[in-house]
Amino acid sequence: MSSSLAPSTRPKLPSLTGLRFIAAALVFFFHASLIFISMNPFADPDTADGFRWLFSKAGWMGVSFFFVLSGFVLTWSARPGDTVTGFWRRRLVKIFPNHVATWALAMILFAGTAISAKVWLPNLFLIHSWFPDPTVHLSLNAPAWSLCSELLFYLLFPFLLRPVLRIKERGLWLWAAVMVAGMLAVQLVTDFLAPSSPPAPGTDVTVWQFWFGYNFPPVRMFEFVLGMILARLVLAGAFPRVGIVPAAVLCVAGYAAAMVVPFLYGLNLMTVVPISLLICAVAHADADGTPTVLRGRTMQWLGEVSFGFYLAQQIVLSFVRTTLMDNRTVATPAGVAVVAAEFAGSLALGWLLLVCVERPAMRRWARPRRKTADPAESSPTPQQLTAAS
Repeated sequence: MSSSLAPSTRPKLPSLTGLRFIAAALVFFFHASLIFISMNPFADPDTADGFRWLFSKAGWMGVSFFFVLSGFVLTWSARPGDTVTGFWRRRLVKIFPNHVATWALAMILFAGTAISAKVWLPNLFLIHSWFPDPTVHLSLNAPAWSLCSELLFYLLFPFLLRPVLRIKERGLWLWAAVMVAGMLAVQLVTDFLAPSSPPAPGTDVTVWQFWFGYNFPPVRMFEFVLGMILARLVLAGAFPRVGIVPAAVLCVAGYAAAMVVPFLYGLNLMTVVPISLLICAVAHADADGTPTVLRGRTMQWLGEVSFGFYLAQQIVLSFVRTTLMDNRTVATPAGVAVVAAEFAGSLALGWLLLVCVERPAMRRWARPRRKTADPAESSPTPQQLTAAS
C-alpha cells in the first residue's frame, strides 16, 4: 500500500470499529471487579478476588488501546483540505454531548448539591485530569477522565500531523521507538522522582504517582503520537504483516506480563507494543478486504455503541451496587447475574446515548449549516461554490 494513497481512496477500517467494543468491555469488567469501591458483587472471597485478579489490568489496557487507536484513525482519515477549526468542531461535537449527558446524569443520581463547584466545573469542561487531587480527577463519572487526554489530542493533532507526515519512511521506526521510550521515561520519573503523597486506594503507588503516571494528559501523548506513526507505517507498506490471531495472542502475553511487573510498569508499557501490532494487523486485514468477525453487523453495531457504553458503564455499576443493592454482596450465581445485568444496562444506556444524543448532535452541529441563498443576491461564483464544498 503506497503512502501516497489519497485519503479519499484509503479503505475504511470497519474491523477497528468492532475492536473498539472489546476494549470498552475490558474497561467495564475492570470496574465491575473492583473491591475497594464495592463494585465487585461476589460474597465468596475467592470468587471476588479471582474476578478482581483476572481483570486487574483490563482497564489500563482498554484505555491505552483507545489512545493509540485515536492517533492511528485520525491520521489514516486526515483530509488534506481540512481546516483546523473544522476538525476541532467535529471532534468536540463527537465527545461533548455524550459527556455532558452522562455528567448531568451522574450529578442527578450521585452528587446533587453535595459536590462543590471546584469539582464539578473542571469535570464539566474536561480539564479535571489536570488536577492531582483524586477527588477532582476521578470525580463524578470516573471514565470521563480519559476524555481530558482525548481533548488534548484533538487540540494538538492539526499541529502534529504535518511533522509526522514529514518523517521519512526510514525514520518512522525510530520515532515509534522514541514514543515507547518516552512512555518508559514517564514511569521511571514517576517511580523515582515522585514527591511524597498518600497511598492511592486500590493501587500499589501513591496518589501523585498514579495521577502523573496514568491520568495526567500530557504523558498520554506518547501513545497518541505512536498511533499516528503506526498509521504512516501501514500506509507506506512498511509495517510487517502480522496475523490478527498471533497479534491477539501477543496481547494476552503482554497482559500477563503487566500482571507480574511492578505496578507503574504494568499500566501501559507491557501492552502498548502488542496493542500496536493488533491495530496494524486489523487495519491490514481491512485494507486487503479480508473478512473478519469484527466486520460483522453485530460487532459494527457494538462498535458504534462503544463510546456511549464506555461513558455509561460506571454510572450503571454505581447505581446498581450503591442504590439498588446497598453495597451488598451475593452468592456466585447471583453475582454472575448481577454483572450480566449491569453489562446489559450499560449497553442499553450506551445505545440511548448513541441514538438520542451522539447522532443528533453530529447531524446538527458537526458541520456549519449552509446558508439559504437570497434570491435578491447574485449567483455564486465558481470560486465560491468550490469554497462551500
